[in-house]
Amino acid sequence: MSSNYDYKLDHKQLTQWYKKNLRALPWRENKDPYRIWLSEVMLQQTTVVAVIPYFEKFLKKFPTVQDLANAPENEVLEAWAGLGYYSRARNLHKAAKALAEKGFPKTAAELLELPGFGSYTSRAVASIAFGEKVGVLDGNVIRVLSRRYGLKLEWWNNKGREILQKISDELSLLGNADVVNQGLMELGATVCTPQKVTCMLCPWVNTCVSREKNLVEKLPLKKPRKESEVWVWKPFVAIKDRKVALVKNDYAPFLKGQMIFPGEIAMEKNKPKDYDVKHNITHHDIFIQIHSKKSVSGKNVEWVELKELKKVNPSSLLQKVLHKVDI
Repeated sequence: MSSNYDYKLDHKQLTQWYKKNLRALPWRENKDPYRIWLSEVMLQQTTVVAVIPYFEKFLKKFPTVQDLANAPENEVLEAWAGLGYYSRARNLHKAAKALAEKGFPKTAAELLELPGFGSYTSRAVASIAFGEKVGVLDGNVIRVLSRRYGLKLEWWNNKGREILQKISDELSLLGNADVVNQGLMELGATVCTPQKVTCMLCPWVNTCVSREKNLVEKLPLKKPRKESEVWVWKPFVAIKDRKVALVKNDYAPFLKGQMIFPGEIAMEKNKPKDYDVKHNITHHDIFIQIHSKKSVSGKNVEWVELKELKKVNPSSLLQKVLHKVDI
């Protein structure tokens, strides 16, 4: 599309639509950057409906950045349990410590320096909480912009993302960046959805290029699927006196830095014929061959009460293994 395109009408239609159609969500009650940041982190890989109860529970336990910063990591992980992707919780905790000391930066560039703040999160917090005129780019926004402007882009590549980011920025530069960004995300979540698109409810129904060219179901282009890696994990499960032996994970490519069973792991070309449990974590197919031990030794081994295990590591992976050995 032309670099001279005038986005003013698109901006007006989008902002008017959002103000009439926004959903009442708990993180939209005010412009508190902590609430906005927390919601954005939780919404990564998780739906709005699923996030709401976790958001409210988490805020009740840690109502301020200072409360979160002062909490032990295991309490943060316990409060996060059920949302998965625990690196998000760890980065949230690390960033909270920096924010509690220095306060919230008000620009995306400054926020980007914090743990766990990628381009999207930095721009979302800066625009929604502080009104900085920067556009966001997430799955919903990519879909909406690709369809609206009929863009057959490989959006997963730098060049494709740059083009989409520029459009998002152009819309935000016209003002009300908080409304623009939330409007694009809301449009993608409720109207311009992956399937069952309700075009007649869209503010751009009369100007949508993909609708005009019958490309709605073909855009955005589908990202080539990354094949999962096959890993065979042989955890050594030792239990005595209602305690289980754990080590800080520095040997497995998943759950890094967390307390897991000691053991061995290797990447294989094919899945093994025999295994006790299968588990999936982001492009890792983990086939688990459990080795029960009476005891394990080593300077890094910690014996943890079974009843405390979920606090130490709330991942369902450990629970699956223990369930298999009838614990």
